[in-house]
Amino acid sequence: MHSENSKRIAKNTLFLYFRGILTLAVALYTSREVLAQLGISDFGIYNIVSSVIVLFSFILHSMGSVTTRFFTFDLGKGDFEQLEKTFRLSIILHIFTALIILILGETLGFYFLNSYLNIPIERMEAANFIYQFSIISICISILQAPYIIAIIAHERMKVFAYAGLLDAVLKLAAVLALGFAPIDKLKFYSILLFSVNLVMFVFYVTYCHRNFKETHFKWFWNKEMLLDRMTFGWWSILSEITSISAVQGVNMLLNMFCGVIVNAAYGIMTQVSTAMNLFANNFLVAVEPQITKSYAKGDINYLHSLLFHSVKFSFLISFFLTIPLVLNMDFVLHLWLKTVPEYAVGFCKIRLVDWTMWMLVLPLSFAIAATGKIKYFMIIDSIFISMNFILSYIFLSQKHSPISIPYIYISVNILRCVVYLFFVKKMINLSIAEYFNKVFLRLLITVLISIPLPMFISFHAENWTALFATSGCFVLLFLFSSIFLGLNKNERTMILNLILPSLRNVKILYPNQK
Repeated sequence: MHSENSKRIAKNTLFLYFRGILTLAVALYTSREVLAQLGISDFGIYNIVSSVIVLFSFILHSMGSVTTRFFTFDLGKGDFEQLEKTFRLSIILHIFTALIILILGETLGFYFLNSYLNIPIERMEAANFIYQFSIISICISILQAPYIIAIIAHERMKVFAYAGLLDAVLKLAAVLALGFAPIDKLKFYSILLFSVNLVMFVFYVTYCHRNFKETHFKWFWNKEMLLDRMTFGWWSILSEITSISAVQGVNMLLNMFCGVIVNAAYGIMTQVSTAMNLFANNFLVAVEPQITKSYAKGDINYLHSLLFHSVKFSFLISFFLTIPLVLNMDFVLHLWLKTVPEYAVGFCKIRLVDWTMWMLVLPLSFAIAATGKIKYFMIIDSIFISMNFILSYIFLSQKHSPISIPYIYISVNILRCVVYLFFVKKMINLSIAEYFNKVFLRLLITVLISIPLPMFISFHAENWTALFATSGCFVLLFLFSSIFLGLNKNERTMILNLILPSLRNVKILYPNQK
């Protein structure tokens, strides 16, 4: 049984990495072209206006967490009748969520946009135009969320991968169309992105209706079920509010204290980390349903093993991707963007290091959510997350450099790592000592072996020479240290399970090649 689960995870991961590689390539190219087409000032305006809407999207992520947990839990238990009820109630909750965000966006958000943000007066009309399309787009995203969750919970990662590719291709087409914009480019871009969201909404709904009976919506209302889910959702909302304040709220602070040019640098940082997330988190997307289902079945030993594997693989993937970038960030950003906003290099370097470190505990949050008992965890975690906004305000108001912001993120996240370890020990009896011996120490050895020499080379070489020399050296040291010291025998077998199917697929596609 566990062997079959491992094979399924490997197969799903393969599909998701295929999606991730192409999506990452498209995202990097489109980011450069959007910056080039709009210019630094308009790019900063688009970033800050979108942030206003994202401030309200905490409700979307919270409802998504509720739907993911209960839908996957019911699927793991094999309770189809309960699964239908869960989905129908989730649709109703997401409709109400979309209405709430629409109301908040057209009142509080609209007032904040026009009263507090530091936007050039001559671009306020365009800012309000794209704001309206951003509101509609986030409402569409809310309504499609249950259908995406259904696809992932059923582990139809091949479909999810193709959907991601379709989304990336459409966004690429939108960027290319900017060169032929019949109206203001900033306005035209917002219309195009709205159109992409609408197409994807139709795709997800149509696929689910044709393949999953439980997604055929009928009116359903159950007060007890609603209260149960809203209790879980309320604590998720608390966490999401603080999480968004730590990202988009800080973006607002940068705008008020530093202006739209720094927002452009912050936007580049966000796009780089988001692109890396989309790629590196593919493994976690594949493994999350198995974590929830193993808890639902009461298979705690397998759950612990799955968590150890998940932490290792997610960290190693992230580490492998980020270090060559961090060591060559200045050259890579100039190669990618040509015109690089001030502070963008420093923002990106520090944020990627922080993101990689966070992989040490991120998979553990799936197990905590699977228990459904998240009240105290969310309260404590939210207190730490809110420190990002508070400390950022203090530092910026005291005229400290904007580069202090990502350093604040790292400091806070180190404290949050301790919180996550404490709660997984308490809630699923995960041994912290075992975690350090089997996971942390092995990963630390990999880091200590892989970094020093490439870092030394980066100080003594430049441009393409530095990029190839540091990357080549790092890859060799990383592969040796991670395979023979970071991973154990079972994990090396999991890697083979991931690689061999792809080789067989190549043989099937090209049967005459030897």
